[in-house]
Amino acid sequence: MSIDAAAFKKGMRHLAASVTLITTRHRELRGGLTATAVCSVSAEPPQILVCVNKTASAHDPIGEAGFFCVNILSPEHRKIAERFAGMDDVEGDERFRDMGEWSMLSTGAPVLKGCPVSFDCRLVTRVAAGTHTIYIGEIVDLVLNADATPLLYADGAFVHVDALKKAAQAA
Repeated sequence: MSIDAAAFKKGMRHLAASVTLITTRHRELRGGLTATAVCSVSAEPPQILVCVNKTASAHDPIGEAGFFCVNILSPEHRKIAERFAGMDDVEGDERFRDMGEWSMLSTGAPVLKGCPVSFDCRLVTRVAAGTHTIYIGEIVDLVLNADATPLLYADGAFVHVDALKKAAQAA
């Protein structure tokens, strides 16, 4: 017997996670969504998984394109995180306009400049799991920015890592 979805969501708010932007490009249109359900799978070969709601506008384009990029966001990307989370009325390719600097790596998925890391992935496996699809990608390229810090999400709010460090030092 399972718990109800509302209780599950309330409980999951206590799991702090990096805020990521999952992006893809299909038929020359870019798509993306903000996500925290991202996890490493394997170091050899290097693989990462993302969990994407089947109702998300980027869900089908990721599967059809066969590639995606996991951009781990920094605090400077908070407005972008909010836009791709659907906190305004902008959808699809329009989400990329007027926000951030974008490039591409090996697959052609959009890569956001200034991220602590961006993993360019070729889709190797997909698994249906309730309301979501788990997409597993082999990392074929990456951009690493050691000077950037990640943006976190916990208890329904965006959290800056530097604020956590200062709080820990003060304690």
